[in-house]
Amino acid sequence: MPRLVDIDPAAYALPADVRARLLSPALVVYLDRVRDNLRAVLALTGGPERWRPHVKTVKTPEVFAEVVRAGVRRFKCATTRELDHLLQTLEAQGVTDGDVLVAYPLVGPALDELADVASSFGGARVSVLCEDAAGVGVVPPDVGVFVDVNPGMHRTGIPVREVDAILAVAAAAGPRFRGVHFYDGHLHDDPAGRREEAFAAYDELVGLVERLEAAGHAVPEVVTSGTPTFRLALGHPGLAALPRTAHRVSPGTVVLHDQRSEEENPDLDLHPAALLFTRVVSRPRAGLVTCDAGSKSLGADAGDPAAVVLGRPELVARSPSEEHLPLEVTAGPAPARGDELLLVPRHVCTTVNLAEEVLLVEGGRVVGSARVAARAHPLLRGGATAAS
Repeated sequence: MPRLVDIDPAAYALPADVRARLLSPALVVYLDRVRDNLRAVLALTGGPERWRPHVKTVKTPEVFAEVVRAGVRRFKCATTRELDHLLQTLEAQGVTDGDVLVAYPLVGPALDELADVASSFGGARVSVLCEDAAGVGVVPPDVGVFVDVNPGMHRTGIPVREVDAILAVAAAAGPRFRGVHFYDGHLHDDPAGRREEAFAAYDELVGLVERLEAAGHAVPEVVTSGTPTFRLALGHPGLAALPRTAHRVSPGTVVLHDQRSEEENPDLDLHPAALLFTRVVSRPRAGLVTCDAGSKSLGADAGDPAAVVLGRPELVARSPSEEHLPLEVTAGPAPARGDELLLVPRHVCTTVNLAEEVLLVEGGRVVGSARVAARAHPLLRGGATAAS
Protein backbone atom coordinates (compact mmCIF):
# COMPACT_ATOMS: atom_id res chain seq x y z
CA MET A 1 0.00 0.00 0.00
CA PRO A 2 1.48 3.40 -0.94
CA ARG A 3 2.84 5.32 2.04
CA LEU A 4 0.67 8.41 1.50
CA VAL A 5 -2.58 6.69 2.38
CA ASP A 6 -1.14 5.72 5.76
CA ILE A 7 -0.50 9.30 6.88
CA ASP A 8 -2.59 10.33 9.87
CA PRO A 9 -5.19 12.83 8.56
CA ALA A 10 -4.92 14.67 11.88
CA ALA A 11 -1.56 16.02 10.67
CA TYR A 12 -3.48 17.87 7.94
CA ALA A 13 -6.63 18.73 9.87
CA LEU A 14 -8.28 22.08 9.26
CA PRO A 15 -9.84 24.10 12.09
CA ALA A 16 -13.51 23.33 12.65
CA ASP A 17 -14.61 26.92 12.09
CA VAL A 18 -12.87 26.95 8.71
CA ARG A 19 -14.34 23.61 7.67
CA ALA A 20 -17.79 24.92 8.55
CA ARG A 21 -17.41 27.68 5.95
CA LEU A 22 -15.19 25.99 3.36
CA LEU A 23 -16.92 25.14 0.09
CA SER A 24 -15.78 21.89 -1.43
CA PRO A 25 -13.91 20.85 -3.43
CA ALA A 26 -11.14 23.17 -2.25
CA LEU A 27 -7.39 22.97 -2.80
CA VAL A 28 -5.38 23.44 0.41
CA VAL A 29 -1.64 24.23 0.38
CA TYR A 30 0.33 23.49 3.56
CA LEU A 31 3.22 25.98 3.63
CA ASP A 32 5.18 24.17 6.34
CA ARG A 33 5.13 21.00 4.21
CA VAL A 34 6.31 23.07 1.24
CA ARG A 35 9.29 24.23 3.28
CA ASP A 36 10.02 20.66 4.40
CA ASN A 37 10.08 19.57 0.76
CA LEU A 38 12.33 22.45 -0.25
CA ARG A 39 14.84 21.56 2.46
CA ALA A 40 14.78 17.90 1.40
CA VAL A 41 15.37 18.67 -2.28
CA LEU A 42 18.12 21.18 -1.55
CA ALA A 43 19.83 18.55 0.59
CA LEU A 44 19.69 16.12 -2.34
CA THR A 45 21.00 18.63 -4.87
CA GLY A 46 23.64 19.95 -2.51
CA GLY A 47 22.17 23.44 -2.65
CA PRO A 48 20.34 25.74 -5.03
CA GLU A 49 23.19 25.92 -7.58
CA ARG A 50 22.17 22.61 -9.19
CA TRP A 51 18.40 23.11 -9.10
CA ARG A 52 16.34 24.96 -11.73
CA PRO A 53 12.78 24.01 -10.64
CA HIS A 54 9.91 24.12 -13.10
CA VAL A 55 7.20 26.36 -11.63
CA LYS A 56 4.39 24.90 -13.76
CA THR A 57 3.51 22.79 -10.73
CA VAL A 58 2.76 25.52 -8.21
CA LYS A 59 1.53 28.49 -10.33
CA THR A 60 0.96 30.53 -7.17
CA PRO A 61 3.10 33.59 -6.32
CA GLU A 62 2.94 32.89 -2.59
CA VAL A 63 4.55 29.50 -3.24
CA PHE A 64 7.01 31.00 -5.74
CA ALA A 65 8.10 33.24 -2.85
CA GLU A 66 8.78 30.23 -0.60
CA VAL A 67 11.10 28.78 -3.26
CA VAL A 68 12.89 32.11 -3.69
CA ARG A 69 13.32 32.52 0.08
CA ALA A 70 14.91 29.04 0.15
CA GLY A 71 17.73 30.48 -1.97
CA VAL A 72 16.74 29.32 -5.46
CA ARG A 73 17.51 31.86 -8.20
CA ARG A 74 17.15 29.85 -11.41
CA PHE A 75 13.82 28.61 -12.66
CA LYS A 76 11.98 27.05 -15.57
CA CYS A 77 8.47 27.90 -16.71
CA ALA A 78 6.27 27.09 -19.69
CA THR A 79 3.97 30.07 -20.27
CA THR A 80 4.32 33.83 -20.47
CA ARG A 81 1.85 34.14 -17.59
CA GLU A 82 4.06 31.97 -15.39
CA LEU A 83 7.04 34.09 -16.45
CA ASP A 84 5.23 37.32 -15.61
CA HIS A 85 4.22 36.25 -12.11
CA LEU A 86 7.59 34.65 -11.39
CA LEU A 87 9.43 37.84 -12.38
CA GLN A 88 7.02 39.86 -10.25
CA THR A 89 7.81 37.59 -7.30
CA LEU A 90 11.55 37.88 -7.81
CA GLU A 91 11.28 41.67 -7.90
CA ALA A 92 9.06 41.75 -4.79
CA GLN A 93 11.61 39.58 -2.96
CA GLY A 94 14.41 41.97 -3.86
CA VAL A 95 16.18 39.46 -6.09
CA THR A 96 18.30 41.08 -8.79
CA ASP A 97 20.07 37.98 -10.15
CA GLY A 98 17.07 35.84 -11.13
CA ASP A 99 17.32 33.62 -14.20
CA VAL A 100 14.28 32.09 -15.94
CA LEU A 101 14.24 29.64 -18.82
CA VAL A 102 10.94 29.48 -20.70
CA ALA A 103 11.21 25.76 -21.43
CA TYR A 104 8.73 25.77 -24.27
CA PRO A 105 9.19 26.41 -28.01
CA LEU A 106 7.17 29.63 -28.20
CA VAL A 107 6.04 30.77 -31.66
CA GLY A 108 4.02 33.64 -33.14
CA PRO A 109 2.64 36.33 -30.83
CA ALA A 110 3.79 34.37 -27.78
CA LEU A 111 7.35 35.43 -28.62
CA ASP A 112 6.24 39.07 -28.74
CA GLU A 113 4.52 38.61 -25.40
CA LEU A 114 7.72 37.07 -24.04
CA ALA A 115 9.66 40.15 -25.12
CA ASP A 116 7.09 42.45 -23.50
CA VAL A 117 7.19 40.59 -20.19
CA ALA A 118 10.98 40.23 -20.12
CA SER A 119 11.53 43.93 -20.85
CA SER A 120 9.25 44.91 -17.96
CA PHE A 121 11.65 43.43 -15.40
CA GLY A 122 15.24 44.51 -15.83
CA GLY A 123 16.65 42.49 -12.96
CA ALA A 124 16.29 38.98 -14.34
CA ARG A 125 17.82 37.06 -17.21
CA VAL A 126 15.29 35.36 -19.51
CA SER A 127 15.94 32.61 -22.06
CA VAL A 128 13.81 30.46 -24.35
CA LEU A 129 14.13 27.13 -26.14
CA CYS A 130 14.94 26.86 -29.81
CA GLU A 131 15.11 23.78 -32.03
CA ASP A 132 16.18 25.15 -35.42
CA ALA A 133 18.71 27.72 -36.58
CA ALA A 134 16.15 29.71 -38.54
CA GLY A 135 14.04 30.12 -35.41
CA VAL A 136 16.85 31.90 -33.58
CA GLY A 137 16.28 34.96 -35.74
CA VAL A 138 12.79 35.57 -34.35
CA VAL A 139 13.80 35.24 -30.70
CA PRO A 140 13.70 38.73 -29.12
CA PRO A 141 17.21 40.23 -29.09
CA ASP A 142 17.51 40.52 -25.30
CA VAL A 143 16.42 36.90 -24.71
CA GLY A 144 18.92 34.06 -24.37
CA VAL A 145 18.75 30.79 -26.31
CA PHE A 146 18.95 27.21 -25.07
CA VAL A 147 19.03 24.58 -27.80
CA ASP A 148 16.23 22.08 -27.16
CA VAL A 149 17.63 18.55 -27.56
CA ASN A 150 15.37 15.51 -27.84
CA PRO A 151 16.79 12.65 -25.73
CA GLY A 152 14.17 10.17 -26.97
CA MET A 153 10.99 11.59 -25.49
CA HIS A 154 9.93 12.78 -28.96
CA ARG A 155 7.92 15.72 -27.69
CA THR A 156 10.09 18.67 -28.77
CA GLY A 157 13.69 19.30 -29.70
CA ILE A 158 16.41 18.21 -32.10
CA PRO A 159 17.31 14.50 -31.84
CA VAL A 160 20.48 14.21 -29.78
CA ARG A 161 22.42 12.53 -32.60
CA GLU A 162 21.65 15.27 -35.15
CA VAL A 163 24.74 17.15 -34.05
CA ASP A 164 25.02 19.39 -37.10
CA ALA A 165 21.54 20.83 -36.51
CA ILE A 166 22.38 21.43 -32.83
CA LEU A 167 25.65 23.13 -33.79
CA ALA A 168 23.73 25.34 -36.24
CA VAL A 169 21.45 26.62 -33.45
CA ALA A 170 24.45 27.42 -31.25
CA ALA A 171 26.16 29.22 -34.12
CA ALA A 172 23.04 31.23 -34.97
CA ALA A 173 22.60 32.23 -31.31
CA GLY A 174 26.18 33.43 -31.00
CA PRO A 175 26.78 35.22 -27.69
CA ARG A 176 23.14 34.60 -26.70
CA PHE A 177 23.74 30.84 -26.58
CA ARG A 178 23.08 29.75 -22.97
CA GLY A 179 23.32 25.99 -23.22
CA VAL A 180 21.43 22.73 -23.76
CA HIS A 181 17.98 21.70 -22.54
CA PHE A 182 17.71 17.90 -22.33
CA TYR A 183 14.42 16.82 -20.76
CA ASP A 184 14.27 13.08 -20.20
CA GLY A 185 10.66 12.94 -19.00
CA HIS A 186 9.97 9.68 -20.80
CA LEU A 187 12.13 7.73 -18.36
CA HIS A 188 9.66 6.98 -15.60
CA ASP A 189 7.70 3.83 -16.40
CA ASP A 190 10.30 1.19 -15.54
CA PRO A 191 12.09 1.84 -12.23
CA ALA A 192 14.30 -1.21 -12.67
CA GLY A 193 15.67 -0.09 -16.02
CA ARG A 194 15.51 3.66 -15.46
CA ARG A 195 19.10 4.08 -14.31
CA GLU A 196 20.56 2.21 -17.28
CA GLU A 197 18.50 4.18 -19.81
CA ALA A 198 19.14 7.49 -18.07
CA PHE A 199 22.90 6.97 -17.84
CA ALA A 200 23.06 6.02 -21.52
CA ALA A 201 21.23 9.25 -22.37
CA TYR A 202 23.50 11.34 -20.14
CA ASP A 203 26.58 9.75 -21.75
CA GLU A 204 25.29 11.04 -25.09
CA LEU A 205 24.66 14.47 -23.58
CA VAL A 206 28.22 14.70 -22.26
CA GLY A 207 29.47 13.74 -25.71
CA LEU A 208 27.30 16.47 -27.24
CA VAL A 209 28.76 19.10 -24.90
CA GLU A 210 32.24 18.00 -25.96
CA ARG A 211 31.28 18.31 -29.64
CA LEU A 212 29.88 21.81 -29.10
CA GLU A 213 33.01 22.92 -27.29
CA ALA A 214 35.25 21.41 -29.96
CA ALA A 215 33.36 23.48 -32.53
CA GLY A 216 34.09 26.63 -30.56
CA HIS A 217 30.78 27.01 -28.69
CA ALA A 218 31.04 27.46 -24.94
CA VAL A 219 28.20 25.63 -23.15
CA PRO A 220 27.45 27.54 -19.95
CA GLU A 221 24.71 25.19 -18.75
CA VAL A 222 22.91 21.91 -19.37
CA VAL A 223 19.45 21.41 -17.89
CA THR A 224 18.08 17.90 -17.43
CA SER A 225 15.57 15.86 -15.54
CA GLY A 226 12.22 16.25 -13.95
CA THR A 227 11.16 14.44 -10.80
CA PRO A 228 11.53 10.78 -11.93
CA THR A 229 15.21 11.00 -12.90
CA PHE A 230 16.76 13.99 -11.16
CA ARG A 231 18.63 11.92 -8.58
CA LEU A 232 20.07 9.76 -11.35
CA ALA A 233 21.23 12.85 -13.22
CA LEU A 234 22.84 14.25 -10.08
CA GLY A 235 24.71 10.96 -9.67
CA HIS A 236 25.99 10.73 -13.24
CA PRO A 237 29.78 11.13 -13.03
CA GLY A 238 30.14 12.67 -16.48
CA LEU A 239 27.63 15.45 -15.84
CA ALA A 240 29.16 16.19 -12.44
CA ALA A 241 32.62 16.44 -13.96
CA LEU A 242 31.89 18.82 -16.85
CA PRO A 243 34.75 21.29 -16.44
CA ARG A 244 33.21 24.41 -17.94
CA THR A 245 29.49 23.64 -17.88
CA ALA A 246 27.03 23.91 -15.00
CA HIS A 247 24.62 20.99 -14.81
CA ARG A 248 21.22 21.63 -13.24
CA VAL A 249 18.17 19.46 -12.72
CA SER A 250 14.63 20.79 -13.01
CA PRO A 251 12.09 18.82 -10.95
CA GLY A 252 9.07 20.94 -9.98
CA THR A 253 6.52 18.45 -8.67
CA VAL A 254 8.78 17.90 -5.65
CA VAL A 255 7.69 21.24 -4.15
CA LEU A 256 4.15 19.93 -3.57
CA HIS A 257 4.62 16.17 -4.13
CA ASP A 258 1.89 13.81 -5.33
CA GLN A 259 0.89 10.18 -5.57
CA ARG A 260 2.61 9.46 -8.88
CA SER A 261 5.89 10.89 -7.63
CA GLU A 262 5.56 8.81 -4.47
CA GLU A 263 5.16 5.65 -6.54
CA GLU A 264 8.08 6.47 -8.82
CA ASN A 265 10.40 7.80 -6.11
CA PRO A 266 9.36 6.30 -2.77
CA ASP A 267 12.76 7.04 -1.22
CA LEU A 268 12.56 10.83 -1.60
CA ASP A 269 10.78 11.19 1.76
CA LEU A 270 8.71 14.17 0.62
CA HIS A 271 5.39 15.30 2.05
CA PRO A 272 2.14 15.97 0.21
CA ALA A 273 1.77 19.74 0.45
CA ALA A 274 -1.34 20.33 -1.68
CA LEU A 275 -4.47 18.33 -0.83
CA LEU A 276 -7.99 18.55 -2.16
CA PHE A 277 -10.62 18.96 0.56
CA THR A 278 -13.79 17.15 -0.49
CA ARG A 279 -17.08 15.90 0.95
CA VAL A 280 -19.10 12.77 0.40
CA VAL A 281 -22.25 13.80 -1.45
CA SER A 282 -23.88 10.44 -2.22
CA ARG A 283 -24.07 6.77 -1.32
CA PRO A 284 -25.45 5.38 -4.58
CA ARG A 285 -25.20 1.71 -3.60
CA ALA A 286 -23.72 -0.56 -0.98
CA GLY A 287 -19.95 -0.38 -0.99
CA LEU A 288 -19.74 2.84 -3.00
CA VAL A 289 -19.75 6.51 -2.06
CA THR A 290 -19.26 9.59 -4.20
CA CYS A 291 -17.46 12.80 -3.29
CA ASP A 292 -17.61 16.20 -4.96
CA ALA A 293 -14.15 16.20 -6.56
CA GLY A 294 -14.41 15.30 -10.22
CA SER A 295 -12.13 15.98 -13.18
CA LYS A 296 -12.95 19.71 -13.07
CA SER A 297 -11.13 20.02 -9.73
CA LEU A 298 -8.81 16.99 -9.74
CA GLY A 299 -6.25 16.37 -12.47
CA ALA A 300 -7.24 13.12 -14.19
CA ASP A 301 -4.67 13.08 -16.99
CA ALA A 302 -2.25 10.65 -15.29
CA GLY A 303 -4.64 7.71 -15.08
CA ASP A 304 -6.50 6.01 -12.26
CA PRO A 305 -6.68 6.31 -9.37
CA ALA A 306 -6.69 10.10 -9.84
CA ALA A 307 -6.15 10.46 -6.08
CA VAL A 308 -5.79 8.54 -2.86
CA VAL A 309 -7.75 9.37 0.26
CA LEU A 310 -5.37 10.49 2.99
CA GLY A 311 -5.34 7.98 5.84
CA ARG A 312 -8.18 5.93 4.35
CA PRO A 313 -6.66 3.08 2.31
CA GLU A 314 -10.00 1.26 2.34
CA LEU A 315 -11.47 3.98 0.07
CA VAL A 316 -10.28 3.37 -3.48
CA ALA A 317 -10.96 5.98 -6.15
CA ARG A 318 -12.62 4.95 -9.38
CA SER A 319 -12.54 7.01 -12.58
CA PRO A 320 -13.93 10.52 -11.99
CA SER A 321 -16.55 12.26 -14.06
CA GLU A 322 -16.69 16.03 -14.26
CA GLU A 323 -18.03 16.76 -10.76
CA HIS A 324 -18.01 13.32 -9.12
CA LEU A 325 -15.36 10.95 -7.79
CA PRO A 326 -16.71 7.49 -6.84
CA LEU A 327 -14.89 5.73 -4.01
CA GLU A 328 -15.09 1.96 -3.58
CA VAL A 329 -15.40 0.98 0.07
CA THR A 330 -13.22 -2.12 0.36
CA ALA A 331 -13.47 -2.60 4.13
CA GLY A 332 -15.34 -1.25 7.14
CA PRO A 333 -18.33 1.07 7.25
CA ALA A 334 -18.98 3.48 4.40
CA PRO A 335 -18.52 7.20 5.09
CA ALA A 336 -21.72 9.13 5.70
CA ARG A 337 -23.06 11.75 3.35
CA GLY A 338 -21.36 15.03 4.33
CA ASP A 339 -18.21 13.38 5.70
CA GLU A 340 -15.05 15.32 4.92
CA LEU A 341 -12.03 13.74 3.22
CA LEU A 342 -8.61 14.89 2.01
CA LEU A 343 -7.35 13.70 -1.36
CA VAL A 344 -3.72 13.43 -2.44
CA PRO A 345 -3.76 14.02 -6.22
CA ARG A 346 -2.08 11.55 -8.50
CA HIS A 347 -0.91 14.52 -10.61
CA VAL A 348 -0.69 17.71 -8.59
CA CYS A 349 0.47 19.94 -11.48
CA THR A 350 -2.78 19.73 -13.42
CA THR A 351 -4.80 19.77 -10.21
CA VAL A 352 -3.32 23.14 -9.23
CA ASN A 353 -4.08 24.51 -12.70
CA LEU A 354 -7.78 23.73 -12.18
CA ALA A 355 -8.04 25.83 -9.01
CA GLU A 356 -8.64 29.58 -9.06
CA GLU A 357 -7.74 30.00 -5.40
CA VAL A 358 -6.05 27.95 -2.69
CA LEU A 359 -6.33 27.94 1.08
CA LEU A 360 -2.97 28.50 2.80
CA VAL A 361 -2.30 26.59 6.02
CA GLU A 362 0.70 26.75 8.32
CA GLY A 363 1.18 24.99 11.64
CA GLY A 364 -2.46 23.88 11.68
CA ARG A 365 -3.74 27.44 11.21
CA VAL A 366 -5.27 29.00 8.14
CA VAL A 367 -3.06 31.99 7.31
CA GLY A 368 -4.95 33.20 4.25
CA SER A 369 -5.83 32.35 0.72
CA ALA A 370 -4.05 32.96 -2.58
CA ARG A 371 -4.99 33.23 -6.23
CA VAL A 372 -3.48 30.66 -8.54
CA ALA A 373 -2.45 33.65 -10.59
CA ALA A 374 -0.22 31.87 -13.12
CA ARG A 375 -2.79 29.27 -14.19
CA ALA A 376 -4.11 28.99 -17.75
CA HIS A 377 -2.93 31.24 -20.59
CA PRO A 378 -3.45 34.88 -21.60
CA LEU A 379 -5.86 35.35 -24.48
CA LEU A 380 -4.36 38.32 -26.32
CA ARG A 381 -0.93 39.90 -26.29
CA GLY A 382 -0.65 42.68 -23.75
CA GLY A 383 -3.87 41.75 -21.96
CA ALA A 384 -6.00 43.54 -24.51
CA THR A 385 -9.72 42.83 -24.78
CA ALA A 386 -11.05 41.25 -27.95
CA ALA A 387 -13.33 43.46 -30.03
CA SER A 388 -16.96 42.47 -29.96
